[in-house]
Amino acid sequence: MNIKNIPQIKHTNSGNFFLLAGPCAIEGEEMAMKIAEKLISITDKLEIPFVFKGSFKKANRSRIDSFSGIGDEKALKILRKVSETFKVPTVTDIHTNEDAIMAAQYVDVLQIPAFLVRQTDLVVAAANTGKTVNLKKGQFMSPESMKHAVQKVLDCSNENVMITDRGTMFGYQDMIVDFRGIPTMQNYATTVLDVTHSLQQPNQSIGVTGGRPDMIETIAKAGIVVGVDGLFIETHFDPANAKSDGANMLHLDYFENLMTKLVAIRKTINQF
Repeated sequence: MNIKNIPQIKHTNSGNFFLLAGPCAIEGEEMAMKIAEKLISITDKLEIPFVFKGSFKKANRSRIDSFSGIGDEKALKILRKVSETFKVPTVTDIHTNEDAIMAAQYVDVLQIPAFLVRQTDLVVAAANTGKTVNLKKGQFMSPESMKHAVQKVLDCSNENVMITDRGTMFGYQDMIVDFRGIPTMQNYATTVLDVTHSLQQPNQSIGVTGGRPDMIETIAKAGIVVGVDGLFIETHFDPANAKSDGANMLHLDYFENLMTKLVAIRKTINQF
């Protein structure tokens, strides 16, 4: 796909990777606007094409008492306000066919969660909205198998599709990134590396996911060197108190420094 097809996306001629970033979940309007404003300031300064990310609800929780959202319409309206205020595209996850129809009224990119990427009806519902579709690679799937998920979108006459690698299960409670999969999946679609989810450490015994945020810079640098088209990074100004996935999010205070390094690496890589 051509990322220029995403409405309101900027800096597409900069030669940089593009970025999907924001909090794991929309916790409220103030937090969303605060994070968006900071990210837009950084990406405009560094000329990084940017899409603001926020889940309007979290359906795949380990425990029934885990935070799942502030209300579907309320969260989606916040995403639309971010887009209208800052003139930036937005992306959110969907979990049902009905979600696709509803969320498409508010955001520019519909994201299929990794656990659901083999669900044909969901993928087709997203594709039929005409929005850009971001397919998360299942933790249990090979890079080669993602060509079938991409084809489902293409068969709906929607060429705006991307793949996001979010790591592969390694044993029961760890994730690894197989960078050999990046060029493989680029044969099928524009490919993104989800840095923060790739560093999750799922813990089925207590129902709370851990992570390795200390490795975010390492994985992100490696992705840029390999030549990934885009990066996906979840961030928060207070990860320790975030309501979802705080254990593997990047603190917002560190975001500009990391992006500066990655832009420099991409500039060097572009010379070869």
